[in-house]
Amino acid sequence: MTFLIVLVGWIFSLCLHEFSHAAVAYAGGDTSVRDKGYLTFNPFKYTHPVYSILIPLLFVALGGIGLPGGAVYIETWRLRSRAWKSAVSLAGPAANIVLAIVLGVILSNAPVSREGIWPGLSFLAFLQVSAAVLNLIPLPPFDGYGALEPYLPENTRASVAKFRDLIPWAVFFLLWYVPQVYETFWAAVGWGSSALGVQLDLVTRGLRDFRFWYR
Repeated sequence: MTFLIVLVGWIFSLCLHEFSHAAVAYAGGDTSVRDKGYLTFNPFKYTHPVYSILIPLLFVALGGIGLPGGAVYIETWRLRSRAWKSAVSLAGPAANIVLAIVLGVILSNAPVSREGIWPGLSFLAFLQVSAAVLNLIPLPPFDGYGALEPYLPENTRASVAKFRDLIPWAVFFLLWYVPQVYETFWAAVGWGSSALGVQLDLVTRGLRDFRFWYR
C-alpha cells in the first residue's frame, strides 16, 4: 500500500509542480504553454519514463530525496518582466510546499497509526519538503537559481552557464559524501516536516515500507 501511495502521490505532485510553473508563466505572458498542453494537468504532458519516473524513484529509493523529474518549456522572452520570470521558477517549489502543508494538516487531524495509509502519507509529505528544499538551492538547474538569474549581470550568467550541466552532479555528490552538507540538508528537511506536523518516525516507517525489496 505504501509503495502505491508514494508512487501515485509523487506523480501527482510532479504534475502539480510543473502545472504551477506553467500556470504562472501563462499569467505572466507566455501563452504558448496552453498550446503545449501544460494547462490540462495531464501527466503525460509532464512525464518522461526515464527522467520523470525512473530517476526520481531511484533517488527516492537510494536516499529519500524528492526529485521532480518533469519539465515544462517556458518561452521566457514572452514573460512581461524579470519578476514574472522569478515567479515562474518559484511556483514549482511553492506547489510542493502547499501539498506538504495539506498533507501535514491531514496527518495532524487524523488518528495516525503505524499501519494503513499513514506511513505512506508521512513519507510523501517528507518528500515534498525535500523537493522544495532541493529546488530552492540557488544553483542551476534548480528553481532557486531560476528565481535569481533574471537579476544577475550578463557576465555572471554566462560564466555560470558554462558549468550548468556539471553543477547538479556536484550538488548530489556533496549531498551524498560531504557530512556537513548532508547533515544541513536533512536537518532543514526534518525541521520543515516536523513544523508541518509530520511524525519523523512514521517517515522512517514509510521509507522502509516503500523500499519493500530491501526486506
